[in-house]
Amino acid sequence: MDMRTKEFLLAILCSFLPFLVQSQCNRSPVVFTFGDSNTDTGAYFSGLGMIFGAPNGRTYFNRPSGRLCDGRLIIDFLCESLNSDYLTPYLEPLGANFRYGANFAFSGAATSPRFKPFSLDVQVLQFIHFRNRSPELISKGTLILIYIKFQICIPFDTNNINRVLCTLVLGYRDLVSEKDFKDALYIMDIGQNDLAGSFEHLSYDEVIEKIPSIIDEIDYAIQGIYQHGGRNFWVHNTGPLGCLPRELSITEKKESDFDERGCLKHLNEAAKEFNKQLKALCEKLRSDLEDSTMVYVDIYSIKYDLFANAGTYGFENALMACCGYGGAPYNYNRNVTCGVRGHNVCEQGSKYISWDGVHYTEAANAIVASKILSTNFSTPQIKFNCFCNK
Repeated sequence: MDMRTKEFLLAILCSFLPFLVQSQCNRSPVVFTFGDSNTDTGAYFSGLGMIFGAPNGRTYFNRPSGRLCDGRLIIDFLCESLNSDYLTPYLEPLGANFRYGANFAFSGAATSPRFKPFSLDVQVLQFIHFRNRSPELISKGTLILIYIKFQICIPFDTNNINRVLCTLVLGYRDLVSEKDFKDALYIMDIGQNDLAGSFEHLSYDEVIEKIPSIIDEIDYAIQGIYQHGGRNFWVHNTGPLGCLPRELSITEKKESDFDERGCLKHLNEAAKEFNKQLKALCEKLRSDLEDSTMVYVDIYSIKYDLFANAGTYGFENALMACCGYGGAPYNYNRNVTCGVRGHNVCEQGSKYISWDGVHYTEAANAIVASKILSTNFSTPQIKFNCFCNK
């Protein structure tokens, strides 16, 4: 056997070594995410072929990465805490690795209308297809026995000739096993687009009346995942909508509409009402869904604290977008958004909470992730890595 062949076989064998790497988990973590652009790690580009161009991605990836951010999202930091790879978008056509789960979140997604790409119910339908096909494809993996003359595997003696036996499973190995689906963590982070979109054509009272229907769709999604084996749920509530530069810029307002931080009170009150009903749903499901774990995370409080105490975190421009158009006070123009010709972008995103008027900077996302991991904003107070240490 020539040296090139030996090197090839050694490379294949070494590809199995990552399974032995220890992390914060007793077993390899598997995570599935559902939501909107706050969690989308590239599905919009993979599904529609439209990339979020520069300057998106400039801080960490040094190139557009499919994320609406200058760098990493909250979900990226949470994956780092588990020592796992970043989640691959479900729609990724090339080089997809689903060993650690899949990301079904899609930019612009809302809970309704149903059957519209890529609303929450469609994301769950995609998950069900993925869930049904993965074990089937894994079972079709090819078992190959390779006999080689040098001692790198298991000694095996045949006809008095010293050989070794190597067993390799080739084919569909970067997928999720049957057991992993039950042990996986299912993250839900959606609702912001439902509220923001509703305020563009409905009154405050009408938006409040619509909230139960949004909660019903989230209930339907969680129940659907549970019926297909999901048992560990991690639900984020929605952030302070009234503090986003986009909403501050496009909303008709008067001075009495602002709170002491400069955020729009009625938008934040709607977000709080949504969160109140979402928390009640989680409490109900915690009781109804047997043998399940249901963690509700108060993202609103975490994010509002960034605006309320911006200076403490090193932010200098709490309500102004780093990337946009128009300058102070919000640097947002819906006709010249981040990445569109004519936009401007700040030099240091770390001094801004908002990246583009809607989404948060990597610096803000890092703080939010650290607060999530603290468990201080979780009900019940369960560590993020509990699902892979049971």
